[in-house]
Order: sequence, then structure tokens, then C-alpha cells
Amino acid sequence: MKIALTQINPVIGNFTDNIAHIASQIQTARNAGCQLAIFPELAISGYPPQDYLEHEAFLTQQQVAILRLVAETQGIGVLCGAITRHSGSTGKPLHNSALLFEGGNLLFSAHKRLLPTYDVFDETRYFEPGQTSIPFIYQGLRLGITICEDIFNDEDSFPHPLYQANPVADLKQGGIDLLINIAASPFTMGKQQLRRTIFSQLCRKYHIPLVYVNQVGGQDSILFDGASMVLGNDGALCHQAKSFCEDMLIIDTEQLHAAPTPGEMDETGLVFQALAMGCRDYIRKCGFSKVLLGLSGGIDSALTCAIACEALGAENVTGVALPSPYTSQESIDDARALAANLGIRFEIIAISDTFASFRQTLSPLFAGLKEDVTEQNIQARIRGTLLMALANKFNALLLSTGNKSEMAVGYCTLYGDMAGALSLLSDVPKQMVYALARFVNRQQEIIPSRTIIRAPTAELAPDQKDQDDLPPYEMLDPILSAYLEEHLSIAEIVSRGFDKEIVKDIIRRIKRNEYKRQQAAMGLKVTSKAFGFGRRYPIAQLFRE
Repeated sequence: MKIALTQINPVIGNFTDNIAHIASQIQTARNAGCQLAIFPELAISGYPPQDYLEHEAFLTQQQVAILRLVAETQGIGVLCGAITRHSGSTGKPLHNSALLFEGGNLLFSAHKRLLPTYDVFDETRYFEPGQTSIPFIYQGLRLGITICEDIFNDEDSFPHPLYQANPVADLKQGGIDLLINIAASPFTMGKQQLRRTIFSQLCRKYHIPLVYVNQVGGQDSILFDGASMVLGNDGALCHQAKSFCEDMLIIDTEQLHAAPTPGEMDETGLVFQALAMGCRDYIRKCGFSKVLLGLSGGIDSALTCAIACEALGAENVTGVALPSPYTSQESIDDARALAANLGIRFEIIAISDTFASFRQTLSPLFAGLKEDVTEQNIQARIRGTLLMALANKFNALLLSTGNKSEMAVGYCTLYGDMAGALSLLSDVPKQMVYALARFVNRQQEIIPSRTIIRAPTAELAPDQKDQDDLPPYEMLDPILSAYLEEHLSIAEIVSRGFDKEIVKDIIRRIKRNEYKRQQAAMGLKVTSKAFGFGRRYPIAQLFRE
């Protein structure tokens, strides 16, 4: 059978445009002689629709869209993810389903059986799991149709499976010629290789080929990478779609041969592409086209600016330097050089007079008290206020520029440098920031070399350096990863060779600054555990390790 694997980038709730795009892709597949076109999980509504699933109007519009798409599809079979109603007398009212239709008729439906409830997933909140997995014969092939998590539960890949059911094993027992998985599987570092390893093991174990079709695009903090693929029954990769953009793969099930491994970008390049896609989709799906950010002359704002230009084009990016009494001339020069290299609009607004006015206003109450972090935060908040004013006036979204290492330990100012609509680097550790900066400069210098080699500094006090308040990032980042992503205890982290008091201090800072992160701009998720939607901890708590 000739099949089109079609990874698309739907917009949640934009049913008219979503089905128009699906219909256009169906036409392309039909013109190419395909008998079947496959689309991702919840392709009609977009994934994840979250609490819109509790709105009857949303469900009704989606049903109308499905009926229209089914009625208008002729001359080719279509397998597409959609929301369906659960007809049982008890349980959740909806299913996460895969619908197979052709010639105006619904031929078959499969309901997702394994509903993830961890990290960014919360599907048991809305959906009733399917109860069975049975093959369906289409065009002479016995198809085993699964949805995302349904194939991520084999005991050979997961020593402690999360679910009792194994849909793939059930389908194999029923007898299938082809395993199909439609998915909305988010990107994180290392995820593409992990998927391929798991899929290869499945194919070899059950001796069946696999067709995997994944959503692509940014949806708020979640980034879907596409990278749809086909593997033979020996586990060898036969075809793979592009990452981070829409793509269509056309395959023939009778000609599945191992292909040379595609030339792959390294992990740093994949993260850069993911962040650029996430920035582009968030800005445009929210109805904006322009962004604005503060340029400090430091590496975080420089990298954020470079990603924004990649995502939106330099003509849609404005950088603003806001020097204070403690800002060095080198910082201003580096910010200006970056703007020139990228070709963006660049402005300078000095805040020294505004800062002096604040201090004068507060002087009666601050009399006799030494200057401390309070005065540093005032500078950051002046900048945040001015940048927000510019964003409002010019109908742009403000990007905040803090990285994950700073956010973790609270080395950031609430309502100051944390101000903004989107934080591109809030899940990017500082050492990865440096790697990404070098990636940006891989062909020519865009981020000034001095920005990369200078010691990081907030420049909110005389001769200030990040390392005056924080451990070196080469020490801080692995401790943060061990605690935040691996969930290791203090003793386990110390056993890796780190000083106990430093580890305790870092964890204390993480807990103490939870309130800041819960008020922070939304970030883009690239690690296995990001701050935000998929990480839930109380602010008021007294747990100590």
C-alpha cells in the first residue's frame, strides 16, 4: 500500500483552517497515488486542547469539522486523530481517538488506551481509555492502529511499565501486518534517539513494521518536533521526515528497506531549531508578529535575540539597551555590535536619571540603611517597566532572557528582568547557553566573541560578577540537573563528588524561589523537567532533606 505520512502544525480550536489544511494535504497524497493518508493525534482540534474539552461549543465545532472532512474525502483513505464521545454510562465523557474514513464513510475508530498523567500530560482528566485493541483490514493489510502512549509501555523498553495493558502485544496477538502510531509526542533533549531505540526494539520483538506520524509545531511551552518515521520489521529505519517543520513522507509498504541514517544535526542544533520554532509559533499563534527585548551585552540576551531573528526575521525584532550607572562601555558596545550583526532595530535608553529619582523618592524611608539588593532590583524593575511600555506601544511581545540556571536559584528579579510574555531560555541551563551561542557563530561571528568569553555579570552593582553569588556554572548545572530532572536526594548528589554544603544551599534556593517561578513568563520546554506546566510544587511548605 502506498501511504502518505503527513506531519502538520495545527492551531488549537482553529477548526476551519485545520481541516482546510488537512484537506489540502489529502489532495496532495491522492495526486501522488496514495491509498492512505495518515495525520497526527488530535490533528483536527490540535493537541493539547486542555480545558476546552469541557466546553460544549468546542466539542460541537470539532464534530462539525469531522463530519465535513469525512463527507468531502473521496478516493483515498484517511487516518486522523480526533476527539470522540464516550457512549458508556459511566466514566469520562470523551475518547482520544483515531478515525479511519474513506468515500464519505467512517470505517473504523480506535480509542487511546494508555492515557498519560505525568509531566505535561493530564489526559485522564478528560478522556476515558479505550478497552480493546483489534486489527482492522484495509486495502488487504491488517492494520494495528495505536495512539502515542499506546506503544510506550513494552516491558523490554520500560522495566517498570506504567500501565497494565500492552496494546501492541494485543494487536500482535490478533494478527497485524503493519503497526501504525499517530502521536503528539513532545521534543526534549535526547528524545529523538530514545524514540528510535524503543521503536526498533518493538519492531524486532514483534517482527512487524511501524509507521509513526507525529505532530509538529510549538503549542505554548510544549514543542513538537515531527520527525515522523518508518521502520522495517527488523527494526531498521527506512524513512524519516524532517524535524521542526511540516513534512510529508510517501512510502510503499512493499518496499520497506533500510535507508542510510539521515545526516542529523547534533543535540545543540536540534535545541536551537526547537526554540526558534517555539518562538515563531507562540508569537504568530497568539496574533503577533513582532518582539522586543532588552540587550544587556550579555550572552543570555544575545542568544535570545539571535533565536528571535531566526524565528521571525530581523525586521520584526527590536533590541533595547538600558544602561545604568554600573553598565560598562563594553556591554553597550557588544549590544550594539550584536544588533548590527543581526540587522535589527537598536535603541538605547539610559536609566541613570530614573534610578536617581527612585532613590531620592525613597531616601526618607531608607535613611541610615546601607544599599543592598534592593537598589539592584530597582534598576531591573525600571528596565522591566520601560520595556513593557515599549512593547505595549508598538504592539510587540516582550521576551525575557533568563536561563534555567538563574531561574532555578532565583538569580533574577520579579517584575524586572523576569518581565515579559515569553522566556526562550528558561529551560536552557547556562552551559547549554554557551553551546548554543557557539552554534549561532558556527559560520561567522554574530554574537560578539567578547560576549561569550566575558565573565557573566548582572551589572547592578560595582564590579559585580555572577560567580560572586553563585557556584561556577560547571558545578551548578549538574547539581541542578541531578535534583530537578533526576530527582536525586542531597546524599545521592553529594556521592557524585559535590560539596554537601553547596548542594544544600542550591536546593534551599530552589525551594525558596518557587514563588518567583510561578509568576514568571512562560518558557519553552527542552529538558525532561522544565519549570512551569509540567512541574508542580507548593510554594508554602516546610519539607527539608
